[in-house]
Amino acid sequence: MSDILSFRDLLCWQKAIDLAVLVYEISAKYPSAERFGLTSHTRKSAVSVPSNIAEGTRHRTAGYASRLIIALGEHAELETQMIIGGRLGYVSGADMKRFETLSTSVGQLTHALLRSLEPQS
Repeated sequence: MSDILSFRDLLCWQKAIDLAVLVYEISAKYPSAERFGLTSHTRKSAVSVPSNIAEGTRHRTAGYASRLIIALGEHAELETQMIIGGRLGYVSGADMKRFETLSTSVGQLTHALLRSLEPQS
């Protein structure tokens, strides 16, 4: 952790940014009727994941953990929204695969960061 000077150094934040960009690219293909519905909600969740990871770094351990838990909740919402988009036919199979791969990585890395903040027994 000594090489971590900022949230920008966190791999989970970097990949969460990549995930948010991917979600924007995918959701740009959604029907215009979804602009204020699924598109908006999906993008909000996608942006919230790295935002909460970044905000957490500004807090002490308990606040940091709390923000990571919120990020993981937003991550679960995002996955749910993308599944709905896929079932509605808005997301291609190739895009869903790219999303799932990156999303799994973000989830695993964020869980690992959260575990690293837990007190050692």
